[in-house]
Amino acid sequence: MENAKHISCRECDRASQCFQHLYPDELEFINSRKIRLTYLPGENLFKQGAFSPYIMYIVVGLAKVFLQTGRHRQVNIRLAGTGEFLAFHSLFGRNVYACSAAALRESTVCMIEKKGLLHLLEKNSNFALRMISKNCRNENHLLGMIENITSRQMRGKLAAALMYLHSYEEKAQSVFPYLTRQDIADFACISHESAIRYLKEFEKDGLIRVHGRNIQITDRERLEMIGEKG
Repeated sequence: MENAKHISCRECDRASQCFQHLYPDELEFINSRKIRLTYLPGENLFKQGAFSPYIMYIVVGLAKVFLQTGRHRQVNIRLAGTGEFLAFHSLFGRNVYACSAAALRESTVCMIEKKGLLHLLEKNSNFALRMISKNCRNENHLLGMIENITSRQMRGKLAAALMYLHSYEEKAQSVFPYLTRQDIADFACISHESAIRYLKEFEKDGLIRVHGRNIQITDRERLEMIGEKG
């Protein structure tokens, strides 16, 4: 982790669309209450159970958000890429992070003081609506993930996880080259061995093509069907 070049929020060409609803004086206010850092692959952006003084915005990069469920076990909750916020859950809840996040590739992140962000949410209703809307989409994803864990067999879990990860590829954000097989297994909530076995089966059945870490979906319709029916 290292300090990144300071860029004013008013001059940043990678600012979230949410920030477009802030007035110039509000941008200056938030600019004085953030710090910009660069994280290397594998570095923790924040850790489950640690105090949570900041909300984070990914200027450019890719991170995984996960729950630590045991000493050597974790469940990957979601990806967070360029233009996304992290740890919004801590703004109104407990003063500790409920999950962890780690950089999958080199990522530049703005760490925004919670009190400053909360002040703007109370002051600017358009900004607040945009921020809440983003958080609601994350909540919908979590509900879908719970359904995936509880109602599908392992093939269905992996298929649904691959479709979710592929959705980031469709946003022109390369994902699979930065994920290990264990990462993919943790997104599907299955074992490492099961992930490898079913990836081979999917490739044999013509659903995907595997090149090292990279995974290309070749039959989206059938893979979606497996993910939906479990």
